Amino acid sequence: MKIFEIIREGSIIMSAADIYKGGELKKRVKEAYRAFRSCDLCPRRCGADRIGGDKGECGLGRLPKISGSGPHRGEEKPLSGRRGSGTIFFSGCNLNCLFCQNYDISHNLSGRSVSIPRLAELMLDLEKRGCHNINLVTPSHVIYPILAALYLAAGRGLSVPVVYNSSGYDSLKALKLMEGVVDIYMPDMKYGSDEAGSRYSGVDDYFRVAAEALKEMYRQCGKLRVDKRGIAQSGLLIRHLVLPENAAGTEKVMKFIAEELSADNYVNLMSQYYPAFRAGEFSELARRPDRGDMKRARSAAKKYGITPHSVPEG
Repeated sequence: MKIFEIIREGSIIMSAADIYKGGELKKRVKEAYRAFRSCDLCPRRCGADRIGGDKGECGLGRLPKISGSGPHRGEEKPLSGRRGSGTIFFSGCNLNCLFCQNYDISHNLSGRSVSIPRLAELMLDLEKRGCHNINLVTPSHVIYPILAALYLAAGRGLSVPVVYNSSGYDSLKALKLMEGVVDIYMPDMKYGSDEAGSRYSGVDDYFRVAAEALKEMYRQCGKLRVDKRGIAQSGLLIRHLVLPENAAGTEKVMKFIAEELSADNYVNLMSQYYPAFRAGEFSELARRPDRGDMKRARSAAKKYGITPHSVPEG
């Protein structure tokens, strides 16, 4: 976690150093541990005793599974910089997206279980390798082990920013545990309606939950801030995957961002959708977005005063 004071609107709201040194982070680890006894740390609130060995709807118990880790140079430029974003890919997910491009990891749980001390070692190793940040990919269902590992890593001097890279389907309870610990939130805003979330991701409340989650993330961190090198230090970075036939409701997503957060936020309109997993079950998802789809998405952003960013594919 970045050891500097987060400043918003001229006032200090929290210091990551204070979170650890003042004992607050240890309290949050304990709170997350208790919540894992009857898990309610993601919006599904499945109630599984994950400490006692039960598995939640995410398919995991107490320990996380890792599908891989290392410097990632294909993330957004403010994260990847020259030395890469220090990504840790967590297996499992609290969504059931039928077009998931990483379904072997998210649905089939491929990867290896790691202990909390080992997870802390991975974080410290990524910093030693020169990564600009620690990028926690799909963290929403493994809040307790992440917090516990960050506590151990912070005690050994972890000092790069922490990135919370999620689907946007996050509970307010979990996000408040992360306040002052996470420096950069990078959520998806997948859909502009609950109906789309139900149809494609198996949850009936995606838009409602994600809208409240993004508001909380923005309250905590504000707009994206970068240093003199252009490397992100804190703030919010929003991703939206453009689906063919406007299946995701892109204009509604842009409207939400502009009216409920700020049109000045960093928004990445992503064009790399392709039919994967069970996408073929839906005719509207059976192809990649074409130029018309992307043009309409950019027009929707422009309509609400948003200047979208993009990441080269590859």
